[in-house]
Amino acid sequence: MTDLTNFPIARRWPAAHPEQLQLYSWPTPNGVKVSIMLEEIGLPYEAHAIQIGKNETWTPEFLSLNPNGKIPAIIDPNGPGGKPLALFESGAILLYLAEKTGKFLSADPALRYETIQWVFFQMAAIGPMFGQVGFFYKFAGKEFEDKRPLERYRAESRRLLEVLDTRLDGRDWIMDDYSIADIATLGWVRNLIGFYGARDIVEFDTLKRVPAWLERGLARPAVQRGLTIPAAS
Repeated sequence: MTDLTNFPIARRWPAAHPEQLQLYSWPTPNGVKVSIMLEEIGLPYEAHAIQIGKNETWTPEFLSLNPNGKIPAIIDPNGPGGKPLALFESGAILLYLAEKTGKFLSADPALRYETIQWVFFQMAAIGPMFGQVGFFYKFAGKEFEDKRPLERYRAESRRLLEVLDTRLDGRDWIMDDYSIADIATLGWVRNLIGFYGARDIVEFDTLKRVPAWLERGLARPAVQRGLTIPAAS
């Protein structure tokens, strides 16, 4: 039987199936990237709910897996060379799972790096900017009298949506085929107009292609399942 007891996180959140990939996450836009990917590729896994509202990412056990204290993180008991691999950062996990299974990332070097650049676009731009809109429009920042920060991040988020809209001209997906670039981005666009309630302020419905792309992505059964994993209690 696979032994994960060398990992402190597995002692706090014990594995019922230690031979399976272990996912430590919460259904946020970053967290669902990995649960969607796992549902898409069909790799057996066990999900552990890390309740960020209770600061569980700052426990010593979680920090032993990700010193940055953020979800998601994984342990793959069948990592490279058959040895367990612990990994954090959602983009890195997507790349790892794509290469492990040969799915949603082209083997062609040029297409592979083109896909990776769009994953990095999400990681470096869409996630941070949309998150700032959430803070200044929905959360504590909405009480700030100075509305210049909100306007700055609103305008930049709109610009990023336009970049994505242009990219989708003549395509159903960010690449010609559905890929980890879509998986990385879907949850953030959904969150911006849904949970953050920013649909009107970013003029989402004036975009030509992004709304249909989002609808196509959210219609995928694996995406529907992944958006609810781990179950929020």
